[in-house]
Amino acid sequence: MTNIIIWNENIHEVENEEVKKIYPNGIHGCIKDFLSTDNSLKIKTATLKEDQNGLSEELLKNCDVVIWWGHKAHDEVLDKTVDLVQRRVLEGMGLIILHSGHHSKIFKRLMGTNCNLTWREFGEKERLWICNPGHPICEGLEPYFELEMEEMYGEPFQVPSPDETLFTSWFEGGETFRSGLLYRRGNGQIFYFRPGHEAYPTYHNINVQIVIKNAIHFVKQKNKVLWEDIHSPTPKSNRPKPIEKISKKGFSVGHPTEEK
Repeated sequence: MTNIIIWNENIHEVENEEVKKIYPNGIHGCIKDFLSTDNSLKIKTATLKEDQNGLSEELLKNCDVVIWWGHKAHDEVLDKTVDLVQRRVLEGMGLIILHSGHHSKIFKRLMGTNCNLTWREFGEKERLWICNPGHPICEGLEPYFELEMEEMYGEPFQVPSPDETLFTSWFEGGETFRSGLLYRRGNGQIFYFRPGHEAYPTYHNINVQIVIKNAIHFVKQKNKVLWEDIHSPTPKSNRPKPIEKISKKGFSVGHPTEEK
């Protein structure tokens, strides 16, 4: 059983009637609905306004994958929440960042850059090309698929070079964008997937659903490793005995921190 948490700001769906029509149960509710057909997943949801942003240490400790959607209130996410999620990623938890989550605190923390890009909201066509059809995240897809209405994201996308680029998007206005990126941080896998503007029914699209389902199983870390297990214990001596036979040369004046 794979334990996943779908995290969502859940602000646009509350404040905007048009968005609410598209996602009456929130973006997190829509994602939960289509993932619920997979009996291997145990699904929880969490939102920004809940206590501890809905992500307690105990809940994250037992989590295999977090799916993250944010846009309007990145700065309202508690630093403690970011610390906890980062820690779990380093331990081996998978993280899927969707759409405007590229500017979330957790993604920028893990990337170490500002993660800026260019954008335009005209509801234009997006064509997503698969760069590696043999990758597990791309299983079940045709060479490309299209979204009739989406927000444009354009290069340059100011993130580190990914371990692999799985999707490249072309937009009706002519721009292109690296729209499916894989990273490893510590023991954890991170997948950034671009589509998902709140004003369009992107998460109702079957191809988008396939990508997210596949990504969950790919980024899941089979062997959980807790924080205390990924740090070597402090060595008893900082002057280890040599493995090979050596003859001492030159001279030494000692080290100021050397234990006597």
